[in-house]
Amino acid sequence: MRIICIDDEKLILELTVSMCRELPQKPEVEGFNNATDALEYLCHHKVDIAIMDINMPDMTGIILAAKMKKINKNIAIIFLTGYSEYALDAISMHASGYLMKPVSNERLKEEVDYAIENIELHKYKPKNTNIFVRTFGRFDVLLDGEPIAFQRSRSKELLAYLVDRHGSFVSRAAAFSVLWENRTYDRPMQKQFDVILRSLRATLDKYGISDIIEMKKGYIRAVPEQFDCDLYRFFDGNIDTINSFHGEYMSEYSWASITEANIS
Repeated sequence: MRIICIDDEKLILELTVSMCRELPQKPEVEGFNNATDALEYLCHHKVDIAIMDINMPDMTGIILAAKMKKINKNIAIIFLTGYSEYALDAISMHASGYLMKPVSNERLKEEVDYAIENIELHKYKPKNTNIFVRTFGRFDVLLDGEPIAFQRSRSKELLAYLVDRHGSFVSRAAAFSVLWENRTYDRPMQKQFDVILRSLRATLDKYGISDIIEMKKGYIRAVPEQFDCDLYRFFDGNIDTINSFHGEYMSEYSWASITEANIS
């Protein structure tokens, strides 16, 4: 486990770092007295928890936390401050914890334990590891190591887009606009989309893996818990997967360039 501490007050920073190193988890701990250096470190290291002063001169803790979440959405944020009026801002940032100065060892341990519980709760844990969805390079779904065959290329692209959305429900109209960028979602094209969706479901049924997608009242999603995936491992901080990325993500689909840029 790795923790970073950020505080512009040198003595408080040194004390916080020292207290963190005494935690039962024996984490790796790094301290920074400015936001810029902390962000630079975060770009190159997997960090589990950030403990930061909420009121710093170069960048407020609220803004810093937002920037950190863009780099690592799973990082747990614990705010450290002497000003109780910042509590609502901390809550709005979905902070994992909130500590008032001066911090006691007991309170620090409580907040770190709570943050770790939440990290474990939200870790990507696929149930079916015999289904592997490959997104780095070209998109494929492998069952026991062998790629499955799709009847229609747009059915495969639809599944790729759902995987890209990372478990979020997507409306039929939104999915249609990805598959047919310049077409209107009128009645004939709705029927065409139905054909693609039925083809996708038929393919997944054929291989016995229909549980990897879910449909609900006109919305569709991929179900991340039902398959293993390099993209999800990457954002969960798996070092081997991070090292396996060589700059290409679902290279056959133009819409994938946004996620590719985020990964890069």
